[in-house]
Formats: sequence, C-alpha cells, structure tokens
Amino acid sequence: MRYAAIDIGSNAVRLLIADIIENGKEVSFKKNTLIRVPLRLGDDAFLDKNISDKKTEELIKTMIAFRNLMDVYKVTDYMACATSAMREAGNGQRIVRQIKKDASIDLEIVEGQREANIIYASHIEQSLERKKNYLYIDVGGGSTELSVFSEGELIVSRSFDLGGIRILDNQDKAETWAEMKEWVRSNVHQYKNLSGIGTGGNINKLFRMADGKDNDPITYAKLQSLYNYLNSYSLKDRINVLGLNSDRADVIIPAAEIYLTVMKWAGVKQIYVPRVGLVDGVIQLLIEKNFKS
Repeated sequence: MRYAAIDIGSNAVRLLIADIIENGKEVSFKKNTLIRVPLRLGDDAFLDKNISDKKTEELIKTMIAFRNLMDVYKVTDYMACATSAMREAGNGQRIVRQIKKDASIDLEIVEGQREANIIYASHIEQSLERKKNYLYIDVGGGSTELSVFSEGELIVSRSFDLGGIRILDNQDKAETWAEMKEWVRSNVHQYKNLSGIGTGGNINKLFRMADGKDNDPITYAKLQSLYNYLNSYSLKDRINVLGLNSDRADVIIPAAEIYLTVMKWAGVKQIYVPRVGLVDGVIQLLIEKNFKS
C-alpha cells in the first residue's frame, strides 16, 4: 500500500510517495520517492498578489506529472496542500479548479494554523525527551510556524507571514517581526533550558553543511558561524564555489536569519533538525484517517 503527499509551497512543490508498513497494530511509513520542483510561486504571490499565467502553466504541468507518477506507483490515497503563496494569490481558487480539471487532483489551500497542525501530525513529540522544553521553528518561503512543547505536549502555536522568499522580495513587514518577537516574549520565556527544533528545507541544508549527525543538535554559535560563512560569498559564488542549487543559494540567507533571530529572542542555544516537514505530516494524517480503530 502506498500513500502520496503533495506540498505546494512558496519556493518549491514536493511529491512524497511513501510505502505503508503494517506491523500488528502499529502502522508506519517508509519514504519511497521524493520529488522537488523549484517553481518559486511566492515571487508572484507576494509581489503581485497573483500567480502569473506562466507559473500557473508550470504548476499545472507539474501536477499532471505528479498525477501520472501516483498512478504508476499505484498510490491508494493522497492529500495535496498549498500554503502561503496560494493563500495570498487572488487567483488561487481558480488554479485549484484548473488543477482538478486538468490533473484530477483535489487541492486544499490551507491556512497558517492548519499548516502548522499538519506538520505536527508527524508526531515529532514522540522523539522528544519528555522532561525537556522545546521551541519548534518551521521556516518556509512565505510563513514561519512557531510552537512550544513542554513535557511532550503541544502548549501553544502561531503562524507568521515571514519566510525566506517573502524577505528576498522585500515583502516582510516590520510589524510582523514585532508581533513574532512579542509572541516569543509572551509564550516562551517562562520555560527554562529551552531547546529548538528546526524544520524546513533550509535548516536541513544548513544542518548538512555543518556536518550534523542524526539526533545531535546544532548550536546557535555554529549556525551563526555558518550563516556568516555563507553570507561572505556572493550569490554567484554560493552556487559556483559552494555548490548550492540556485533556488537554495539565495533563500538560505534570509531563512537562516529567521532561525537565528527567533533562537536569540527565545534564548535557545541549540536546535535539533529531525528532517521532517509538511509531507511527512500529510502521510501521517492519511494513516490516521485510514487506520482509525
């Protein structure tokens, strides 16, 4: 049995096809195929409040390709979500209808809190030390989701319109930064010895560049040092000398700024990077839907 998850983000569009494993009453999944297409829908949505005809055509072609792959892989259930770029695009719902017509894919444009809830569905809290307190930081192209976990329980969460693409396009607002700082002050400072949990493509890349080992955190100092190192190179050299993909080389800088800023506000000295995201949460939601007792 296979399930599929589609994530239409501000920077990239992803398809995860996962094999479902039943072991008695335990149901889990193993990633089979992950495809990422860097469409950069956020450049249109955040600047023009609309997805252009060219990007719409590229997105529909991508969805048709994903539909064909799901058919070939004999996917039995799927869920497709679009996040902040499609939330802000005036023609988002029209594109949803076009995708349904051309690719036979039902697409849900999810609100910020719903996006956060899907990410948490990956049950990251099960891998946490229950006696510790954590600040969960998920940075995307258009939004950042923050959550506080204490003793394995989700205490509070909030989505903010701040992301790597949004900052690159100078569409981040001072008042949103101020709101996020106040939220951290009000909801985080009562928790002692707080560790971070970071998700998103950019923190995954930073973790790999830092030679991070699974289950070990990366320190604030190491992340700051890596940010300074990357920022010392031009965009061209980050691509040609450091070997970053062109769609990663620019957005990784503002994304790192968000992680570092939130960690500084919260007094977080280290951050764990479990390499899960929206698509993992979607697969888990499909499991829960289909295997409800």
